[in-house]
Order: sequence, then structure tokens, then C-alpha cells
Amino acid sequence: MHANSSTSSGVRLGRIAIYVLLVFCALYYLAPLYVMVTTSLKSLDEIRSGNLLDIPLHPNTSAWAKAWGGACTGVQCEGLAPYFWNSVKMVIPAVLISTFVGSVNGYVLAHWRFRGSEIVFTALMVGCFIPFQVVILPMARLLGLMHLANTTYGLILVHIIYGIAFTTLFFRNYYVSVPDELVKAARIDGAGFGMIYWRIILPLSLPIFMVCFIWQFTQIWNDFLFGVVFGGSDAQPVTVALNNLVNTSTGVTEYNVNMAAAIIAALPTLVLYLVAGKYFVRGLTAGAVKG
Repeated sequence: MHANSSTSSGVRLGRIAIYVLLVFCALYYLAPLYVMVTTSLKSLDEIRSGNLLDIPLHPNTSAWAKAWGGACTGVQCEGLAPYFWNSVKMVIPAVLISTFVGSVNGYVLAHWRFRGSEIVFTALMVGCFIPFQVVILPMARLLGLMHLANTTYGLILVHIIYGIAFTTLFFRNYYVSVPDELVKAARIDGAGFGMIYWRIILPLSLPIFMVCFIWQFTQIWNDFLFGVVFGGSDAQPVTVALNNLVNTSTGVTEYNVNMAAAIIAALPTLVLYLVAGKYFVRGLTAGAVKG
């Protein structure tokens, strides 16, 4: 009895230690977000006279309003609003198209193998590790030939091309776990390429679609390099505008406006993870990184 009670006490203490460690890690991780939110709700006078961790004495959202519609991002003082919508117009089609194309590619590479399919798959895997900087010059040349330079459509094309390697890898590794017998049985029954994909593969694909949606949305929304290189003055995404806002000097550094702008720029990805994060985990554990 004494040994059992000692064992249970040890297990209980171990759990408490784990919980304490997890709470500490969570607080440490959330501390920058707390500082950003509280700073964005303070006036400049309160920021200068107070402590970084102090709760706002007189919280107000004037910094948020200025960050959204009145802050200067260079020579223009329109805030982040137009650039935020540029990012929305760029992200949605790029995510949808690259995910759908990756789904079809993964389906082909997993269940409709052809001569050289492994070479194609290897090339796509290599494409996942090519740095952004390597493709800038050829991509700029391509966009120029297609008359898409400095446009939102050009940025959409860039992100589709760069994202297809990742989405194909995810879908191929997921579809490998679908039994070949299921596909062969459908072929024997007379189902073709499209019918098998639409009736068998697609209904099984919700977890991996969520993985790719979240992955692509995060990568494209947070991208800075492609946006600053290929986005013209009217097509720049919110990340470029945020950089310009923070580095635009008007004599006084408005820390509250900068913090509000940073939260606005990060808000869509934060909301996406809060809403669909569990589906992302399910998709990964269902086979998104197997194979």
C-alpha cells in the first residue's frame, strides 16, 4: 500500500510539474502578443511615462483607426486598408488554385504512375527546397513576357507556381495511404480518371485540404520578398505596407500605431489557426507527412 501511494504521489507531482512548465511556456510565448495589444491601446504619453508591461490606464482604439486608414506608408497616408485588401485578393485565388492543382498532381503521382513519375516527384521535392532568391530573376523575366509585372495577377501566378511543389508533396503522401485496391476496383467497374478522383479520392481528402489551405494561406499572406519585388505600387501586399509604415519617419515614432498595424497584418492567420487549427493537426496525423 505504501509503495502504491508513493507511486501515485510521484505521478501526481510529475503531472503538476508538466502543467507548470506548460503554463510557463504559454505565458512566455504570449508575452509579446500581450505587449503588442496593450501598447496599441495606449497613448504616446502613457507609453513614454509607463512600463512596457503596464495595463493601459485609459485604453483607446485611435492607434488602430490610424493604422487602418491614416498612417503613412511612404508618400501615401492611407493606412493599411488598401494593402490589406490587396493581400486578400492575392491570397484567396492563389491558395485555391495551388491546392487544387496539387491535389490532382498528388492523385496522379500516387495512383496513376507513369514512366518517369518518380523523377517528376523528385524534381517537385527539390522545388520545395529552392530558396526564394533563386527564382526572382527568371520569375521577373516570365512576368515581363506575360505583361503581369507589378500586378496582383502576377503575384498570384508567382505564389501558385511556388506553392504547387508543396501542395503536390502533401497530397501525394496523403493519397499513398489510400488503398490501391480501391482505385483498381473502381477501374474494373469502368470508372475513369475523373470519376475516381471525384467520387472516391475527393471525399477522403478533407483533412489534407485543410492542411494545404492553412499552409498556403500562411505562407502567401506572410510573404514579404515576392511582394516587395513583384508587387507594384498598387499591388503591394500588407506585409510590404507594414514594413513601409514602420520605417516611415514623421518625426515621432508612434509605437502604438506600429503595434496596431502589426496585429492587423497578423490577424487573418491568427484567426485561421484559431478556427481551423484542429483540422490542421488532424490532417497531419492522418498522413500529410507520411510516405
